[in-house]
Order: sequence, then C-alpha cells, then structure tokens
Amino acid sequence: MLQQFNEKNRDLIVNINGRLVHRDEAGISPFDSVVQAGDAVWEGLRLYNGRIFKLYEHLDRLHRSAVLLSFPEIPPREKIIEEIKRTLAANRMCDGVHIRLSLTRGVKITSGMDPRLNQSGPTLIVLAEHKAPVYAKTGLTLITSKIRRPPPEILDTRIHHANLLNSILAKIEANSAEADDALMLDTRGFVAETNATNVFIVRNAEVATSRVVACPEGITRATVTEICAAQRIPCVETDLTLADVYRADEIFCTGTMGELAGVIKVDDRQIGDGKVGLMTRRLSELYAQRTAAEGIQVGQ
Repeated sequence: MLQQFNEKNRDLIVNINGRLVHRDEAGISPFDSVVQAGDAVWEGLRLYNGRIFKLYEHLDRLHRSAVLLSFPEIPPREKIIEEIKRTLAANRMCDGVHIRLSLTRGVKITSGMDPRLNQSGPTLIVLAEHKAPVYAKTGLTLITSKIRRPPPEILDTRIHHANLLNSILAKIEANSAEADDALMLDTRGFVAETNATNVFIVRNAEVATSRVVACPEGITRATVTEICAAQRIPCVETDLTLADVYRADEIFCTGTMGELAGVIKVDDRQIGDGKVGLMTRRLSELYAQRTAAEGIQVGQ
C-alpha cells in the first residue's frame, strides 16, 4: 500500500500561523522546534460533508499533549477552529478531506534542544488534503516488527508527539517485507499497535483491543468501543499476545486516516478465512453511520 499523489492537491493552500500560502511557498523556519528536535504535537482530522468528526476530542488531546510537553503557550480551541475554517474555505473543501494539524513549540532564538530558547510562541500548521481513507477494503497484510513500543516510563503514549522515528523504522520493515504495515509489540511482548493504527481482534464474536500502555488513546479506537457498547457487542481492553493475533477470527485496525481496515494476514499466517470478516464490516458500517450524522460544522 503506497499513497499516490492526488491531482486535486496540486494547488493546496496551507496555513502556517494564520498565513495562507500555496503549498510550494509554505516554509518552516530551520529554527523551529519541529525541525530542531521533532518537538511538536499533532492530530489527524477528517472532514465529512462540512463537519469534522470528533473535533473537540482531537483538540482536547492536542491540548493535553502540549501540556504534558510543557508548552508555555497553547492556542485556545476557538483560535484553532477558526484557522481550520479559513484553510478549508481557501481550498473550497467540504468532504473527503484529511487535515493534519500540528502545533510546535515554536521558533528558537538559536539552535539547541533547550525549551528556554523558544521565546516567540508556538507554531500552528493546518494542512488539509483531498484524501480518502488510505487502506484497501480488501484487507491488509501485517508483519511483526522487531522495533518495540516504549513503556510509559520511557515515553508516555498520552503525548501525541510528532517524533515518529519509532513508527518509521517499523514501517521500513513492513516495506521491506512487502507488507502493508507493521504490528508492534511492547517491551513485555504484548501487542501495542501497528506503526500507524490501533489494533482490535475478534474471536467468538467478542472484540478485544490492547490496553493503553504502549499505544496511544486513539479516538477512532474509542469510537469503536462506544459502538460496541451501544450494540451490546462484548469488547474488552486486555493484554494481547501474538498467539491471540494468530488465532483470531478477525483483526482490524483503526485510525482517522484509514477509519476501520480489516487484516487478512499477519506474518504470512492467514487470519480467519482470509477475507475481511463480518464483525469488521458491521462495525465499519456503524462507524460510517456515525461519521455521516455527527461532527462539528466547519465548512459549507
């Protein structure tokens, strides 16, 4: 699976600290913290018919992450929403859009790691692209990465940070194995997530997902657990082993970029009957109903 260039994105207007510029003219200072050390937090948002699904939940997580990184200044929710609206209006976007929202610690007075060098406030970047969910509906293949997800005492997963080298190393392994993505374990050997998504398994019509130890508190993940509760589908958070994965009737991944995506093979082992399962399809349909009916209005 490799994303392709969308011609509709050729003349995108990008928002950098309130300045709307053509994508080819957009630039970040070499003194910005995101360039110096990956010192930034981010969220992925999706626009459905003029509404952003779970917008407030995403902005709350962005704020929590910035607080955990001790950002001295954090733009208020209203300011961020206004910049999102301006960006969407400039691009005449209303549907089928993914938004990458980044907040960096800002520009430093000189290069260096010390946050005290940041004295001009944060940098807010709004990048909206025409982008459909990125995963194939026919099912994904995964390999288990040798790269482990760190425990909270090393790096707390509640910080939704922009330093993604851990994930990139795992994705390189997946690419080398010609798999779609990499399944990542924690340092105890339990399933954490993939390099890009949360993971669920289905066995005997019951759904299970990893505990939030070495994986982030995914918002799509939380929505799936809400749907399961509303539909009286048994769903638990627990420690999952590779044995649980291999023996699963179904596996699916969740994330804003790709919504729900079924998994049909892990480490060359077929999952279930090798097709996207009934539970995955059912939950995908229920999720689509939610995104079609809910969200915060931000566009036409």
